[in-house]
Amino acid sequence: MTNNHPYRMTIDLNVLDHLGIHLYSNVAAVLTEVVANAWDADAECVEIIFDTVNNTITVEDDGIGMTVQDMNDKYLRVGYRRREAGSRVTDGGRTVMGRKGLGKLSLFSIAETAEVQSVKDGECHGLRMSAAGIREAMAERRSDYDPDPLDTDDIVVTKGTSIRLTDLKANRLGLTGRALRRRLARRFSVIGSEGFRVFIDNEEVTVRDRGDLEVAQFFWKIGEGTDYSEFCPDLKEQASLDGLINASQGWSVKGWIGTAAKPKQLESDAGNLNSIVVLARGRLLIENVLDKINDGRLYTKYLTGQIEADFLDKDDLDDIVTSDRQRVLENDARYEALIGCLRSLLNQVESKWSEWRRRHAVEEATEEFPALGEWLGALPVGFREHARAVIAKVGSLPLEDATDRKELLRHAVFAFERLKLKGTADALAGALEHGTEALLTLLADQDMLESYLYRDIVGSRLDAIRAFRGLVDQDAKEKVLQEFLFKDLWLLDPSWERATGSAFMESRLKTEGVIVDDLNEKERLGRVDIAYRTTAGKHVIVELKRAGRRMGLLELVEQGQKYVDALKKILASQGNNAPNMEVVFVVGRPVEEESTNPTRVKSSMESISPGSRIVHYDGLIKGALDSYSAYFEASDVADRIGRIAASL
Repeated sequence: MTNNHPYRMTIDLNVLDHLGIHLYSNVAAVLTEVVANAWDADAECVEIIFDTVNNTITVEDDGIGMTVQDMNDKYLRVGYRRREAGSRVTDGGRTVMGRKGLGKLSLFSIAETAEVQSVKDGECHGLRMSAAGIREAMAERRSDYDPDPLDTDDIVVTKGTSIRLTDLKANRLGLTGRALRRRLARRFSVIGSEGFRVFIDNEEVTVRDRGDLEVAQFFWKIGEGTDYSEFCPDLKEQASLDGLINASQGWSVKGWIGTAAKPKQLESDAGNLNSIVVLARGRLLIENVLDKINDGRLYTKYLTGQIEADFLDKDDLDDIVTSDRQRVLENDARYEALIGCLRSLLNQVESKWSEWRRRHAVEEATEEFPALGEWLGALPVGFREHARAVIAKVGSLPLEDATDRKELLRHAVFAFERLKLKGTADALAGALEHGTEALLTLLADQDMLESYLYRDIVGSRLDAIRAFRGLVDQDAKEKVLQEFLFKDLWLLDPSWERATGSAFMESRLKTEGVIVDDLNEKERLGRVDIAYRTTAGKHVIVELKRAGRRMGLLELVEQGQKYVDALKKILASQGNNAPNMEVVFVVGRPVEEESTNPTRVKSSMESISPGSRIVHYDGLIKGALDSYSAYFEASDVADRIGRIAASL
């Protein structure tokens, strides 16, 4: 080309502003470039030191170092493409990471000044670059920039290369040492491997610093490569997936995908770990490919992982990576193949995830709430698997709040018991077949078990039944009957209930001298316990005798007739001249004639009013217990379920 050629392309230093100085936004991205350079220099150890007092970051490696010529021809030459210069593999046999030759510009994203010292073949030297100097060269529209040489006395490096960043930009920092270790651990697959170690403030960065492996509950190893499952302390299930994409072109992936037990576990001081990073040649290529695949399905909220896809960065193919090395060209066939492969892998992951989650949800729920285990163990075998399936479905829902989880499990237990009692196991099985939403709809449609059990059981019935259990003392029996009999006629007959409106009739009977509520007054008058009830059109008079008192048949007949005559008089005044009445005597000791002449006893009672009869304490209690045995069972179930619910 001659000087009088009509056209000429020139490169302005302003391009540096776009290529690197303002391209990187955080310290982790910048240090990734520095660590990658150390790898390419065959370093075995990289030390990163933060000096918060002097506001500096120093990165030292023990690699092969650079001569002055190397510094000028390679490091200071923006756009130096090492791979195209024939150096695709280092002298130590490592695959070269660097490709564009722009990484050194990233230093000025976080610092105003960078000092670089290096030693090779006994030659120690160093320079100082400044963002201000580069901007000055830009303003003068120069095509080059001359860094300042360091004084010999300021050069301290003895092996490899040292980079010291000063005048740090506070708005680009902000990461703690722990968070930075986590970021770097996820940006390289070679860190912590044999022969390459990285330290931050004298603490080594290892695979365990990633943060994602330590919360992995389920794990899938992809293709050939390192098995990272050994770094998962809480691992419950694992499987292997094929990473082959295109055999003819040699395209494949390796790595792993994991899921946490809870999405909240993926939150960290280094950012959200709910991501899948893609690496090539051992370093970060795509920070989160999950963003491109996430279709909103539930399992994606639990995902984390690392995919190594070296075919994306082959030497003999066009560079797929954008200039900031954090994105790729998405219309490239290699990228499209990667996305297709990952979609297939994630579909397999979701299927297993659902299966494993249901399997372990019961185990986790019973560990957290032991009462659930008690409940499951007490269920009949035919219901137990259905119940486990319900708990698995409910327990696997993504509820972070422990109170919400407990409340939902409580409702699931109650609802299942009602479904069981109603014989709707088929509906339950169908709901389980159709997934979580159908199950929750079914459970939501059911009344609480408590309402079902007690809907037809007056609370006092259970109290009375419980009170009758184990009673042997006659006086105790009398007290129980006094407490419950007159308000709960079901003790006499399961079909009887107190009718509304009988309070008025009782008041009239009291006026007539038949009923006296005050026990002391009864005793003074020598009266007996008596109450009046109306049930299903029948007027019932109940007379409770003291447990130890022996009554004669004639005495009972006279008293009963007295009450009937008084009641007839009251009812006649209301226009009821043919009332249906019944008198029930409750006695502790048998009437003598009951054993000697039961026929006479029956006819004598009928003479008072049809249906009148004598009932004994023990017989009454036994009859109630026999008639209401189902209530005992329901009560026992309710007590057991109630204890379970109370513990949730």
